[in-house]
Amino acid sequence: MRLVVGLGNPGSQYEHTRHNAGADFVTALAERHGASFKKESKFSGETARINLHGQDLRLLRPSTFMNLSGKAVGPMANFYNIPPEAILVAHDELDIEPGKARLKIGGGHGGHNGLKDIIKALGNNKNFARLRLGVGHPGHASEVVSYVLRRAPQAEQQLIEDSISAALEITPELSEGQWNKAMKALHTK
Repeated sequence: MRLVVGLGNPGSQYEHTRHNAGADFVTALAERHGASFKKESKFSGETARINLHGQDLRLLRPSTFMNLSGKAVGPMANFYNIPPEAILVAHDELDIEPGKARLKIGGGHGGHNGLKDIIKALGNNKNFARLRLGVGHPGHASEVVSYVLRRAPQAEQQLIEDSISAALEITPELSEGQWNKAMKALHTK
């Protein structure tokens, strides 16, 4: 793993909303390792670097809206010659209940417009890893947009934060490419 991307929407009105769970994860990862983000317009985002068990990891929070996340990921991956297989994208996941986080390697976008744009920006390559942070589903498709753009009630937000903490614990394994060990550890929580 060489690049960790945290998806979300820019602006204070979106901070800590369900849709920004991925950005919250990458922010927590940077804080845990004493790194701070700096704006990099050539990557349409904010970047940081950390060293995790001898691995140099680049962190990216796109400053684009979610649906244009590829505008940040594609240029950064191209500039640093990072193949999709070395990218982890952290994002909110409607099909997983709050408090759970799951890893997935490759696959489609599942209706997530941020993932859809990243796949397109990577030349339709879907072989990047995903950290799927559960935010639950509102029950009806017509409610999804307003649901993900709102902050969760406190008890539910705590569950989301717990899943982010659990994901932080397996980042050493991810950085070393120990996907099965990371999956097993995360999926049993």
